[in-house]
Parts: sequence; C-alpha cells; structure tokens
Amino acid sequence: MTIKDIPAGILENVKRGVAIPAHPLALTSNRKFDVRHQRALTCYYLDAGVGGVAVGVHTTQFEIREPKIGLYEPVLALASETIDAFCKQTGREILKVAGVCGKTEQAVKEATLARDNGYHAGLLNLSALRDEDNPALLAHCREVADVIPLFGFYLQPKAGGRLLSYEFWRGFVEIENVLAIKIAAFNRYQTLDVVRAVCEAGRAGDIALYTGNDDNIVLDLLCQYRFETTSGMKSARIVGGLLGHWAFWTKTAVELLEEIHSITEKNTPVPAEMLTLAGQVTDANAAGFDSANDFVGCIPGINELLRRQGLMQGRWCLDSNQELSPGQKEELDRICRAYPTMNDDSFVRENLDRWLSD
Repeated sequence: MTIKDIPAGILENVKRGVAIPAHPLALTSNRKFDVRHQRALTCYYLDAGVGGVAVGVHTTQFEIREPKIGLYEPVLALASETIDAFCKQTGREILKVAGVCGKTEQAVKEATLARDNGYHAGLLNLSALRDEDNPALLAHCREVADVIPLFGFYLQPKAGGRLLSYEFWRGFVEIENVLAIKIAAFNRYQTLDVVRAVCEAGRAGDIALYTGNDDNIVLDLLCQYRFETTSGMKSARIVGGLLGHWAFWTKTAVELLEEIHSITEKNTPVPAEMLTLAGQVTDANAAGFDSANDFVGCIPGINELLRRQGLMQGRWCLDSNQELSPGQKEELDRICRAYPTMNDDSFVRENLDRWLSD
C-alpha cells in the first residue's frame, strides 16, 4: 500500500492539519476488554470532529500485543469498523493510523495487520531498536514502508523512545512512502532537527508535521519554521496533532486547532490570549500526563478524566501496577476547577447514551 492508495480527501485533510487523538483502551473492572465503552470512545472522537484516530499506540497500552492478552488486532478491527460505519453514514473521511512496534519481523507483521484492517498509515515506534545505528534504523523503516505508508514518530526517551539524530531524520524523509511525522521529543532542539530535515529535503509540501509535544502543543501549531538550506530559504509548519492529550476534552481541542488554522492561514498576528492559553494547556497536560513523576501516571491520568465523563467505567490498565501517582488525583481536580472552558462535559452529557447504545 502506498500514499497514492489513500483517498484524496484524507490526504488533503492530513496536509492541512487535523486533530488525531491517541485512542485509549477501555477495560472492565476485571481488566477485560470493554467493547461497549471502547466503541463509545471512538464515536465520541468522531462526533467531536477529529480528522483521524490513532489506535494501538502508547495510550492504547503496549501490553495489548502480549500473546496472553492478544488484543492488538481486535482493538484495531473494532475501531476500523466503527470509523467505517461513521464515514458511510456521514460522508466524512477519517484517517486511520495504527501503532506499529517491535523489531523488523514484528513491525512488518503489525503493519500488515493494520493494512488488512483498513488502516491508512502506521505510526512507527523505534523503541525496540534502541541500540541500532542509523543505517539499520533506516533499513527497518524502509521494510515497513513497503507494507504501509509511514507516520514517523520521534518518541521521547522518558516515554520509552530513543534519541534520533538529524542525520537519521534526513535519511528518513527520503523514504517515498512517508505520509507524516509525529514529533514527541519534548525538546526544542530535537523538534527542530525533524523540521529542518524535512525542509532540507524539500519535502515540506509532501510530509505533514504533527505535534506530539505535550509540553508545547499550542506554540508548536502557531510557529512557522524557516531554515536556510542548500536550496535556499525553506519554511514549514507543524499543522496538526497526534496526541494522548487530545484523547480527552477532544471537542474543545478540535475547536482550538481550527482557531489556530484561522490565524496561520490568514497570517494574522497571534493574539496575546492565545499565548496565555498555550501555558494553560501545558499546565493541564502536566496534571493529566503526570509530568512531576516522569509521566508514570499518564495513561491512568487520561483514563481518569474520561471516567469522570462516563466514557470509561474506570481508569484500569492491563498492568495492575499502573495507577495514578501520589498527588495526581488532586492535580486533576485542580485543572478541572482552573480551566472549565477546556472541557467538553456538556457535549459528552448530551451524547453519551447514544454512543453507549450504538
């Protein structure tokens, strides 16, 4: 499968920039797959106006791949079927992104499963190749790209990723079947490495850049990057987000992205209140993602906020040791009080019964 096989409407949306939530995993109290709430979550994202959904990623919990759990394909299949039904009913077009992990044999297998379940791209996690050099990394990427278009992924080391040099990204963007790149380095220098590599390769118009930098979401989206390259001055923007942060309070996130597009597309001055909001979004993210404890409680934090809205029965994870960190619940209480305009509670209340009954 290549980028040319992706519907033109989806490609257009991806290049303009869409909100792509990283889909969580709904479980029952005995930590079994909760199909009803999982489907409801997908319906919530779609009705909130997202342009894509990412499934089988970090927020979905990497443990779904373990043979004794065996949820990777069932989770992908359920989301794909739900999205297809929505698109058929509404006429909208939604990008489907599947997380792809492991060494080459596993990654190719996962990419094949994703492709066969109707996914358009694979978010390629390189954590399993922690000690490989750039030529080995790029060979791995090319093999997966032979199966499915790639959504590159710079995952910060504290979340299980690895450092990736400018030279790696310069080689990566030469792969023809690269659709987009998610930058989640949580580091300005490393973020610039990716953007500069895309500009130097002359692919800013071909490869869409997406923020995963939870500490800098709004500013990433507002900034225009310019670099002097061997072909002259080139510029690029980070146009959308593929974020665990956008897995909760999603409707307001979609509205925020549209507001940012209005600013950047018209090239109007950035309002001062948008810069204030940037700090507030980061503050809210710090509580949800448990930055004070090196992100240990990030998945339970996301799940807890969804539980409070009724979109999940509980914040349970497949690993029973994964829980909110000490003090994290109080931080979640604080951001809910401090930023009432960021939530979409009323939207969820109005639609929850319908989503759960679909």
